[in-house]
Amino acid sequence: MRTGPQALVQDLGRPGYAHLGVPPSGALDQPSLRLANRLVGNPDHAAGLEVLLGGLHLRADTACTVAVTGAGTPTLVNGVHRDSPIHLRPGDELALGTPATGLRAYVAVSGGVARDPELGSQATDLLSGIGPAPLRPHDVLPLGTPTGIPTGVDVLVPVHVPDVLDLPLLLGPRDDWFDDPATRLRQGRWTVSDRSNRVGLRLDGTALRSARTGELPSEGLVTGAVQVPKDGLPVIFLADHPTTGGYPVIGVVAREALPLLGQARPGTAVRFRPQG
Repeated sequence: MRTGPQALVQDLGRPGYAHLGVPPSGALDQPSLRLANRLVGNPDHAAGLEVLLGGLHLRADTACTVAVTGAGTPTLVNGVHRDSPIHLRPGDELALGTPATGLRAYVAVSGGVARDPELGSQATDLLSGIGPAPLRPHDVLPLGTPTGIPTGVDVLVPVHVPDVLDLPLLLGPRDDWFDDPATRLRQGRWTVSDRSNRVGLRLDGTALRSARTGELPSEGLVTGAVQVPKDGLPVIFLADHPTTGGYPVIGVVAREALPLLGQARPGTAVRFRPQG
C-alpha cells in the first residue's frame, strides 16, 4: 500500500558471479534478515524485504506470520503496536513507523517472498538492475509454502549502532600508494555521508592523498573494500558495489563489521583500526 523511502526484495545475495561483472547484492544486514526468517519458520536464505527508514504499509491477502528485525522500528497491525513475530489474518494491515535507531528494517513472511530468481537469487541489485524492481504501491508479493514453525522470543532487541563505528581494516592491496597508511588511517576522522547507498558508504572528513601519480589499471573489488578516489575521501563498498575499479584500495573492512555499515545513518562517526 505504501513503500516508504525504499523497500527492496532481498535474500542472502548471489555471490560467485564477479567474473561476469555481477555484484553479490543481498541484504546489507544479513544477521537481521536471518533472524527474521528464523522467527517465521523460514530457512535463512528465504527472500524478505529490506526497508529503508520505515514507512512500509502492507495488507495481507492470506494468513501468514511476519517478523520485523534490524532497525528499532515501531510495528503496528491495524493501528495497534505489536511485537514480532506477528500472525496476520486476511485483510490485516501491517505498518512500519520511523526507526528510532538504525537505518534498515527486515521483514520476513512465512513461506518467504517467491519471485523468479535471477542467477540463483531474488535479491534486488540497484547497480546492475538485476532482480526485482524496488517495490511500488499496489504491488502484490507472492509467497512460498511455509516449511517451518514460527519461533517466539521473549524480547527482540533492535540493532544497536554505536556513536562511533570502530572498523577493523586489513591493509592492502594498494596501501603502498600512501605514505604511512596505517598511521593516517588510525589518526583520520570521518563521518558517514548522506550520499551513501547500497553501492557504497561514502565518508566525509580526513582526505587520504595518494603519494603516487598516474593511473591504476582497473582491478577486482570485494565487499568491504575501502577505495580512495581522487578527492581523498574514502568509500567503503557495500553489497551492490561494482566488481572492478580504478582507484587504489587502501584496505578491506573485516566481514563481521559489514552488517553495522548497512545500519549506519548519515553523521555516524567512523574510525579505522588497521591490521596487517
